[in-house]
Amino acid sequence: MAGRRFSLLRLFRRKKEEESPGAAPAQQPEEVQQVQPPQEDAGQERTEEQLRARGRFRRAAQLVCRFIRCIWHEEATFMATGGTANSDLFSAQTSAALLDMLVENSVYKAKQVPAIVRCIHQWLTSNVSAEHRLDKTLVLLTEEHPMDVAVTLLRSAPACDRAARTMWKTLISSRWTKEPVLQILFRVLEYWPAHRRRTSDGDERDVFALAATVALWEILQLSHSWCPGGVKDNFPRLLLTLLFQVFISTEEMSEEVETFWRRCREQRSLPPNPNRFAVQTVKALLRQLLGEDVLMAIGRKCGWDMLLKADSHHYAVGLLARELCRVSRSFCRSIAVSLLPRLSRGEPLWELPALAFLVEVLHCLNPRQCGPSVLQIISRHLRSQCPERRRLALRGLVVLSRDPAMAKSMRSLSESLLELLQDADTDAVQMTLSAFINVLHFQIVKISTPTALKLLEALRPLFDNEHSQLQQLSMLLFWELMEVTERSKSLKPHVYLSLVPFYFNWHNENQRVAEASWRALFGAARFLKWRDLEDLVTMEQPWRFPECLLEKDRSRVGQYVRQALPFLESPEKPLRKLAIKFLGIAARSMKKEQPELQLICQALQDMTDDSPAVSNLAQETLHIIRAVRRTSFFHFW
Repeated sequence: MAGRRFSLLRLFRRKKEEESPGAAPAQQPEEVQQVQPPQEDAGQERTEEQLRARGRFRRAAQLVCRFIRCIWHEEATFMATGGTANSDLFSAQTSAALLDMLVENSVYKAKQVPAIVRCIHQWLTSNVSAEHRLDKTLVLLTEEHPMDVAVTLLRSAPACDRAARTMWKTLISSRWTKEPVLQILFRVLEYWPAHRRRTSDGDERDVFALAATVALWEILQLSHSWCPGGVKDNFPRLLLTLLFQVFISTEEMSEEVETFWRRCREQRSLPPNPNRFAVQTVKALLRQLLGEDVLMAIGRKCGWDMLLKADSHHYAVGLLARELCRVSRSFCRSIAVSLLPRLSRGEPLWELPALAFLVEVLHCLNPRQCGPSVLQIISRHLRSQCPERRRLALRGLVVLSRDPAMAKSMRSLSESLLELLQDADTDAVQMTLSAFINVLHFQIVKISTPTALKLLEALRPLFDNEHSQLQQLSMLLFWELMEVTERSKSLKPHVYLSLVPFYFNWHNENQRVAEASWRALFGAARFLKWRDLEDLVTMEQPWRFPECLLEKDRSRVGQYVRQALPFLESPEKPLRKLAIKFLGIAARSMKKEQPELQLICQALQDMTDDSPAVSNLAQETLHIIRAVRRTSFFHFW
């Protein structure tokens, strides 16, 4: 160690002698001869000049020794305290030269690297006009010790001051240090709130993820005209990490994070809350890679504001995913692939926003490659107690069900989907019906009789649902079910009891509901092998349906009447008139003692307050029924 120190002193002495005024070239001979002083004065002047030179050398040697002591003995605590005891040491060009020599000649130990990094940062802080003086030294040091350099810089300057910005720019601009430094930065970003990393000097203090976020933001600001390749290659990883930072810093803020952020704000102007700064970094990242249009599109839909609220964060993430898909499907595909391992592990903190993003970009994935893992994730969330997670899982299931390759795989979800058909959430029921329809449409999977029975029982209440969309989808699913279900006697009673709702909805004012009813009625006729009913549906002769039905199946007339009675209160006038006619025809097949006959009479009698056309029809029908009941041939009417 002493030998190295003396060699540095000799090297430094030679340099000072070369630069010293005493070593300057002699003046012209003739001028020297003209001002030749007396002999005794010349000896005295040389003595004074030697004393001055010795003084300069002594001060320089002391400066060198102090500098080396700071490096070799890690006496750099003034860096953290902001003391000025060594300010002269770092304002000298000599220090820069010594740093160059130390690093270029490897005259240091590995444990001294953090101290050297702090010295470089302090030197750049003290020398504003020479900010690139130590670029080469910093790059050489980082090539050998990237982890120590990056972590020490994050610890020493978490708020990323001017000197730190210069150092980050130097490291990112060098092709030798760019990739390792960015990878270390990304790794620190991923550990919230802090990442414990041991440097070569034994320092095990935490490195805060927000310090890496500030550094990344500065890097993105420094590179307006170019984007570092490492940033572009790691775009999915970075975007997901930053979105998680926005969420977690909105959802919960620990005391240590608040303290850290407050100290950073004391050093420079930063947003009051870390989540707002994380959103700024997300914007900077998207601006670099995808342009300003994406930011404006999200802003017009209030996406950035929603991102900062815990209850609307997942909606904003879904909106962001949709906008990204419009610009670059390849980016979305890579993000979705990065999301799958996180969702498979079931990380609870950011699971809902991650699921929202995945559902929006599912159509960018290859179902044959990612389908099994996606299906596993969705099946877990179908049973979630959170309504929003169930909705998102169902949306994803609808997308997957459009691919024939996934139809067989979704067979295992039948029980969960049957339960969801009874959910109070209309949107959930609608998506469940759509998923069932898509799967059955490919006719790849045959539905067993027990499953078909459960499905028919779950569908029947939906045929008369107040939501027309549910009516339409439930009847379309019934039609698909009739095409793929094995014929069984146990199914026929359920199919018969679906005919009356289909008949009435065939006359629905909503054209889509009417068309779906026609299809369902046709499917039921084919399943029952009822040729007359199939013909009247095909020929579109609905007026023949009541007689055809009641003549074919007299044993269920009472059930058919009970199904028709609610249509007397339908908001649609044509359906009320149709129900009156149906009940009048049904009375022909009924015995006097049947309770349903009394129900018909009472219901028709209560329709006096309806419109004249409807009330008159009801009274006429009621009059005929009462007149015929008085005859002994009522049952032949």
